[in-house]
Amino acid sequence: MRIRSTLTRTCTTLALALLCAPSASAQSRIATLAIVNGHVVTVDSATPEAEAVAIAGDRILAVGTTAEVRRLVGPRTRVIDANGRLVIPGFIEGHGHYMGLGESKLQLDLTTARTWDEIVGRVAAAVRTAPRGAWIEGFGWHQEKWERPPSPAVEGNPVHASLSAVSPDNPVVLSHASGHATFVNAAALRLAGITNATPNPPGGEIVRDASGAATGLLRESAQHLTDPALARVEAARSRAERQAHARRLVELAGQDALSKGITSFHDAGTSFATIDVFKQLAGEGKLPVRLYVMVRGESMARMDSLLDRYRMSGYGNGYLTVRAIKRQIDGALGSNGAWLLEPYADLPRSTGLALEQPSSLQQVAALALRHGYQLATHAIGDRANREVLDVYERGTASVADRAALRWRIEHAQHIAPPDVQRFARLGVIASMQGIHTISDAPWIPVKLGVERAERESYLFRSLWDAGVVVTNGTDTPVEDVNPIPSFYGMVARVAKDGKVFVPSQRLTRAEALRAYTLNNAFASFSERTAGSLTPGKYADVVVLSKDIMRVPEAEIPSARADLTVVGGVVRYVRKP
Repeated sequence: MRIRSTLTRTCTTLALALLCAPSASAQSRIATLAIVNGHVVTVDSATPEAEAVAIAGDRILAVGTTAEVRRLVGPRTRVIDANGRLVIPGFIEGHGHYMGLGESKLQLDLTTARTWDEIVGRVAAAVRTAPRGAWIEGFGWHQEKWERPPSPAVEGNPVHASLSAVSPDNPVVLSHASGHATFVNAAALRLAGITNATPNPPGGEIVRDASGAATGLLRESAQHLTDPALARVEAARSRAERQAHARRLVELAGQDALSKGITSFHDAGTSFATIDVFKQLAGEGKLPVRLYVMVRGESMARMDSLLDRYRMSGYGNGYLTVRAIKRQIDGALGSNGAWLLEPYADLPRSTGLALEQPSSLQQVAALALRHGYQLATHAIGDRANREVLDVYERGTASVADRAALRWRIEHAQHIAPPDVQRFARLGVIASMQGIHTISDAPWIPVKLGVERAERESYLFRSLWDAGVVVTNGTDTPVEDVNPIPSFYGMVARVAKDGKVFVPSQRLTRAEALRAYTLNNAFASFSERTAGSLTPGKYADVVVLSKDIMRVPEAEIPSARADLTVVGGVVRYVRKP
């Protein structure tokens, strides 16, 4: 319990210090924005609940009763009447892919497809309006969510014949919902140079039929075989076109996030080049939400050379922080890429894929320590989580206070029970996604078997009770960036099939809100400025249409963000 109690104590002390500080000038005690007549849940143990919030500039000025806050209202103060609605700290997306979210808005949305034939139909429609030779990209298909299996199929996945028939002159690449596999047509296979003789790349698989021909499914690192062809398309754009495209992606992702109450976003891995874009926009005051960025996709040599130069905290008035490295040791369960201790129930020949060897990750751990960076490693399978914990334990053996490093395991989906206490002992943050209990639970037993699925999957309660800092997010664009379903997933664990998935692992609503706010702030070293409605912190606030802390549990998913405030500025208002 030491980790979480330390977090509580830090924030309570900060709140008391601010509230007891000498009075500022009369002018600074006038609110620029006030939200009154609400049910305010602060996620601050010093003042857990209130009725109103006063904001001065980009900071919280005061939290209290409506009468108390109205005394801080001046002639130029904007006053918003919450009319009894819930007012909470802005949601912090704990693990997402910011530019990927923007890209998803420009691609075919396959998340709602109910069959493979429906996907083929959507591609055919796109081909009719696309120039010959233009790439067609889509995102979000998942074979376990279709109403019926495709025919023909290999290992439950389609083959490319029907897709290639409707797109003979356009290369097609369709990303799996997990982001850990893609499906391509014959034109894309040709451009990627994939033949019957092409070997599987390390950490990846070109799925083949009985004759040895590629089916079109590329698992894990095999997805990157199409990268050179796509890079040639990107290289054909002018520098101005590339910059305009990047800015458009930032804008699209921000619009979606703000419309769902998100004020900060943990970007789980991007390049130095994209960080340059973020920094330029932050300097111009044009980042829509606050970004906490993890460096990913760079060589060890480049990181060793550039990490110190790129490290920044709260650049652009608190909108950009870079101080983490993101790695990935395995793939996703849905694509049979998660690294398991025992074989898959539905694919007994496989225990998944190791995308990075522990010895390599050990070198990254040493690099992170040397440069003072947080290390965040994707691990989904039970073996992947154990291997990462082993690396962290070895790598931090000489560190007196491991918890102060705030190293993270991203996803932490399937954990062998003996490893739960290791998270706590090593001070490792479990960066999780509650939404997956809703979307994945119906098919997890197919992959793992019923007993292992229930014993190891999404151990929110076990981790929390062990004293582990548990956070929440969506892994967008794998899932919708909307935090409400992910909050509901941690609280209710009601899957899409209506069944409760291991109810003993549920969190309370107060715990789930903390996971999405103050715990995420802690995981990004920003608990002193964000994560709770505490005087002196950034004025990042959300007003919800329904009180998710009080309404019947079944009503939680229907809540919407009515108002989103970032740094004291109203950035989103939901239309009636």
